[in-house]
Amino acid sequence: MSSSPASVQMEEVRRRSQSLLSSSGSAQDVKEEVQTMASVLLPLSEKYRHLGVEAMLRENAACRNTQEVLESLSRLVKALSILEKYGCNLTSPARPRYWRSVKHNNPVFRTTVDAVKGGRTVLFLYGYTNQQIDGLSFPDDVTEPDAAKVASVTLEVMTLRTEVDMLVKRTHPHPENFRDIIPFITQQDELVSDVVVVAHEEEQLADAPQVLSLPPKPGVIPGGEPLKPSTASDCNLCGAASSLVCPSCDDQTFCDVCDAFFHRHPSRANHRRDQGLSRAFVTAAKTSSPSLSPWECAHCTTVNEMRAVLCATCERPRLATAASAAQENPTSVPTSPNTEWQCKSCTVVNQGSSILCEVCERPRLATRPSVASLPPGPGSTSASAAKWMCQFCTYMNTNPTAVCEMCNLSCKDSAGDSLPLSLQQNPSGTKEQPRTQPRPGGDVEAKRQKMMREDGLRLVQQIREAEQRGVSAEEVYAAIGMCGGSSTDPCDWLTSELPHLLDEICAMAASVQAERGGEGAEPSGPGVAGDGAKLSRAEAKLAWLSAGGDTDRAVRQLLRDRQVKMKELHSLGFRDALRCEEALRLSGGEVKGALSLLQRPLLEPFHQRIWTDQPEPPIDPKHPDKQRMCRRLLALYDLPSWGRCELVLALLQEPDVTYSLEDVVQAVKESHDKDFIRRLLVNECPICLSIFPRSKMQSLTSCQCSVCHECFGLHFTIAVRDKHIRDMVCPVCGEPDINDPEQLDSYFSTLDIQLRNCLEMDVYDLFHKKLTEHALMKDPKFLWCCHCTSGFINDGDQMKVTCPSCRKSFCAQCKKPWEPQHQDLSCEQFQQWKRDNDPEYQRQGLAGFLRDNGITCPSCRFQYALTKGGCMHFSCSQCRYQFCSGCNNPYHKTVCKAAQCSYTGLHAHHPRDCLFYLRDWEPPRLQALLQRSGVEFNTEPSNGTQSDACCLMEQKDEAGQQIDSPCGLQTQPGQAGLCE
Repeated sequence: MSSSPASVQMEEVRRRSQSLLSSSGSAQDVKEEVQTMASVLLPLSEKYRHLGVEAMLRENAACRNTQEVLESLSRLVKALSILEKYGCNLTSPARPRYWRSVKHNNPVFRTTVDAVKGGRTVLFLYGYTNQQIDGLSFPDDVTEPDAAKVASVTLEVMTLRTEVDMLVKRTHPHPENFRDIIPFITQQDELVSDVVVVAHEEEQLADAPQVLSLPPKPGVIPGGEPLKPSTASDCNLCGAASSLVCPSCDDQTFCDVCDAFFHRHPSRANHRRDQGLSRAFVTAAKTSSPSLSPWECAHCTTVNEMRAVLCATCERPRLATAASAAQENPTSVPTSPNTEWQCKSCTVVNQGSSILCEVCERPRLATRPSVASLPPGPGSTSASAAKWMCQFCTYMNTNPTAVCEMCNLSCKDSAGDSLPLSLQQNPSGTKEQPRTQPRPGGDVEAKRQKMMREDGLRLVQQIREAEQRGVSAEEVYAAIGMCGGSSTDPCDWLTSELPHLLDEICAMAASVQAERGGEGAEPSGPGVAGDGAKLSRAEAKLAWLSAGGDTDRAVRQLLRDRQVKMKELHSLGFRDALRCEEALRLSGGEVKGALSLLQRPLLEPFHQRIWTDQPEPPIDPKHPDKQRMCRRLLALYDLPSWGRCELVLALLQEPDVTYSLEDVVQAVKESHDKDFIRRLLVNECPICLSIFPRSKMQSLTSCQCSVCHECFGLHFTIAVRDKHIRDMVCPVCGEPDINDPEQLDSYFSTLDIQLRNCLEMDVYDLFHKKLTEHALMKDPKFLWCCHCTSGFINDGDQMKVTCPSCRKSFCAQCKKPWEPQHQDLSCEQFQQWKRDNDPEYQRQGLAGFLRDNGITCPSCRFQYALTKGGCMHFSCSQCRYQFCSGCNNPYHKTVCKAAQCSYTGLHAHHPRDCLFYLRDWEPPRLQALLQRSGVEFNTEPSNGTQSDACCLMEQKDEAGQQIDSPCGLQTQPGQAGLCE
């Protein structure tokens, strides 16, 4: 980092403003510091440590002309204003309720922060690092935002917003810093600007803060052209109505805001200003005359265009000051209940949820009380004329200044009777009386008032810092009294020294108590403690706070409080003073806690009787004392009413009762209808045919069948261990339909929850393993090995794959064992090569053809070899998918999902060209179908020989062996030598 004066000044202002913002969270408190940081001449990389300002400005100013750049930068100013509010909310002691998240669907967020580049980067720096579906949020493990970092980032956002706003308004003191970043906005305008040029002082010190410098004399501007002098009632800076005249600045006139801003510079801070023309004599035309330069809002510091009447950000009037903005509507209520409000009587800022002021206890909507003017005494005319009370902070000012020395608010808005006589208007128009010289004692009073002001501000700051650390104002006040004039922090003193002081107070109180007992003084009552009594730190702390930090008073207060508590315990029947003392010490001085400790030994016999190891006697429904049984039922089973207890006893007294007391209680909790309860208690398991209550039956979500817990667990244990995953259906009705993929997924998700508590751990793990394999089979890259029964995921794109289990290779497309001749040949070409050149394949004949042209499961793509015979209803042994081998349509065991399907049994929706239909057609009908479809077919044998017997080769069993031989059945003419 550079060590130039500007860098040193920037670091000092940054540190001071960051401390203010992190403690208060109010942008108004750091308005002056932000303006100073924006005006300091430093490289952007050194001025902004967190934000990538150059990249942000380049991205948002990438436009084709100046007009587009100005519009883009205006949008950036609005977005930075919103981001500034987000940062202030995070640093405020009273954060909003939903500070943890930022929603993208917020229209303000969409049109401001999301409309510029780099807006979400600022939110990430604030701590919104979790990406949600509808926005950003803090991580779950973060309970509080990093106030120091958020304050640092917020200050940079405020500084950047101020600089960009000044660039847009052409009022930036150093636009050359942005020449390479925003070329359009920094070029010299060809149009004549009507902004008043203010020259810097040549004699300004190099290490002085770079703020607004002394304006040129009226009538001359740096260009040498004459300037029309302002009237005596116009401010030389903004053109508004003036209220002060500075003789040291060549009798130039200023309004209150410009005067505070202009004379803030150290070289002009000691200028004496005189009261100018009163605003009551300024005409309406002069008051509303437009300014010749862009103007800064006194409330939010936004620099507005010269033609603007209202502020573009906060929409307050042009001539409104910060004080008048706060007093626009004294009876107005904040728009949000969480907004802080300032008491009109004592000016304390209270929480938004409070109704009464925490200090003066006046209502929230109460108006400011009137200030009664004291009647002047004899010889006190000059003193009373110089004194006036501020209506905002009630501070008694001794000098006839325009602003209050305590709160720096203007006196022009004060009530007339509280203004000093030198500042009040003279309604009769007569000349004012000459001022009398203040008495020599006035300086002493001014010093006292100044000391009071500094002490008050220091105390308020200490209390605010302590509240952030969880320390009350009373503790701070008492600790300050103990620290004296030292520089020790009260909070640090409370942490390190207060425990020792409390122990000392307890020891002093015990010694005083012992002295009273040693003198033989009779106790004033039965509650007075005896010798050796111990006092707790909690009691000593309360006494110390009530005594205002006075140790001797705290000792006396501690003894008085202990005596009152002892008398109260004695009145409740506890006579043993030592036990009462020990109970109060253990409970921290609370009577309720001590009473609980004293009553515990008295209840010990009752607890021993209740929690004894002797088993409770069973509830006998035929016991003669019916009320006693009902009370036991209420105590043990938490029944809702006395009538339900009587209903339990009535059901247990019925003849031929087979259900237990717990089953009846569970059924009675569900209903009060006796017939319905009987139906709940008598249910037959369809598997073991035993009778069980409904609470001991279990059912699946896919059907209404109910079985007992034992049968339910046994059925699924066998299904998991010995069967396929698709066999895990209802043991009664076989639901659900496994061929429906959507129903299958939802079924297994709920079945997993039901099996978690009824299966053993190893069986449940096996179920999860099979469920995982079933999910993997849906992957298009999943392959079954043709050599073994293993399956795996193939991520490669080559035809040759190797099984990781058996280490054998096969083709990924035709699922045939891999041979070297398959290289660089398609599957069809390879099969043709085998038929033409492989003697082993030719020897296999029909068996090889059936093996290579088998059935492929449409669900898992597992391939099966064709065999002789069999129906078209095929069930895959790998995935248990049931389908038609002719058209690959699924078979349904119950009512299928097809619309208007009336079949309820096993069926499939075959197309009309499925072999299921075609195998029963007559040859003329099949030939007509082929002719309509334009398919060529033979009507004569392909070898040209005529034969009456079918020559189609078939496998026949002869002498226990399968031999290929012709069919041999009778053929008909025109059927290509084939039988029907």
